[in-house]
Amino acid sequence: QVQLVESGGGWVQPGGSLRLSCTASGSIFSTEAMGWYRQAPGKQRELVALSITAGSTNYADAAKGRFTISIDNAKNTVYLQMNSLKPEDTAVYYCYRNIANRHYWGQGTQVTVSS
Repeated sequence: QVQLVESGGGWVQPGGSLRLSCTASGSIFSTEAMGWYRQAPGKQRELVALSITAGSTNYADAAKGRFTISIDNAKNTVYLQMNSLKPEDTAVYYCYRNIANRHYWGQGTQVTVSS
């Protein structure tokens, strides 16, 4: 059984920063990719940042230059550092792992950017 537990969401003013964390437990040995998606009200879930175990990292255009994904394998944790946040970044952020071509999601953490 795989579990993904997120933390770090909250409210921040425009221009501020937040760091999201996602710790995985269970059978994660065959992880092929891990990262973050988000879903704003009335919109489809979209990619934010994805790290492929083989070595590449993909960022959504909206995240490039402002968000950074990092991984601590010793802690089974993936982070998303978000800087220069904008109101349009407001969404529920979901942690994601692809393990042996199966898709696993965290419960989601709310990020609200407003003044």
